[in-house]
Amino acid sequence: MKAIVVTDQAAGLAGMTLAERPRPAAAGNDVLVEVHASGFTTGELEWDPTWVDRLGRDRTPSIPGHELAGVVSALGYGTTGLSVGQRVFGLTDWTRDGTLAEYVAVEARNLAPLPGDVDFTVGASLPISGLTAWQGLFVHGRVQAGQSVLVHGAAGGVGSVVTQLAREAGAHVIGTGRAADRQTALDFGAHEFVDLQSDSLDEVGGVDLVFDIFGGEILKRSAGLIRAGGTLVTIAGPPEARPADGLAIDFVVEADRAQLSEIAQRVRDGRLRTLIGTTATLDDAVAAFNPTERVKGKTVIRVRP
Repeated sequence: MKAIVVTDQAAGLAGMTLAERPRPAAAGNDVLVEVHASGFTTGELEWDPTWVDRLGRDRTPSIPGHELAGVVSALGYGTTGLSVGQRVFGLTDWTRDGTLAEYVAVEARNLAPLPGDVDFTVGASLPISGLTAWQGLFVHGRVQAGQSVLVHGAAGGVGSVVTQLAREAGAHVIGTGRAADRQTALDFGAHEFVDLQSDSLDEVGGVDLVFDIFGGEILKRSAGLIRAGGTLVTIAGPPEARPADGLAIDFVVEADRAQLSEIAQRVRDGRLRTLIGTTATLDDAVAAFNPTERVKGKTVIRVRP
């Protein structure tokens, strides 16, 4: 099968190549998925599991990509809950070969049915951004109607989903980003917008929840904006600053079939939009991941037409 592979961490995106790889087999409780579309997060080339297995052994050449939408091609021994020919989408294990390939073996529990009226491209753009937003807001942040939520990077792939879900939950949403992102953030549902390059975060006042994707100095400044009893949620690693009277939580997104199904239903209902910036074929994937200009939104690879 065709696949994108990486062998050199120092080379980064430039080290990606299109190669022939053996088609994987479905182990116990796995499914083999014929991949129709794959999402990719550039940061995964900095993650240890991209390069080594659970025991720390080199596993290159490895196939990156952890988001997929496709069709179940085969079932492993003991696999239940899915069937051959079923449309699915989901999130693969971090330490196994990924989804930038024509086939991928995935634990069945990491996948959810993809409704027939949701395009494969949309399905592949949802798992990381959708699950990250859902878990940060509802599992860790416990957002409630009437609360205020500060969403960093509100015009990005994760932030745009956070903004939509928080607004639907009845929260007052304050988005942040660059000046050029203002209208996009407002279009996705932010009530207010803060330009991180020229506006002062201190003017925001106290909020119940901060959803951070940046870390660093922005996270430090945000910790002081949280009301007593509020929560700072971040995906940028252990926070260096914490609210004076509240919680600080960093987390790594996890696959969850029920949550994926909730997200897909919102897409079907028109309550949730995903932000896709570029689509490309598997043959053109390397060029798509090395753009000459900044791309706003998710890059999705259409593995099959």
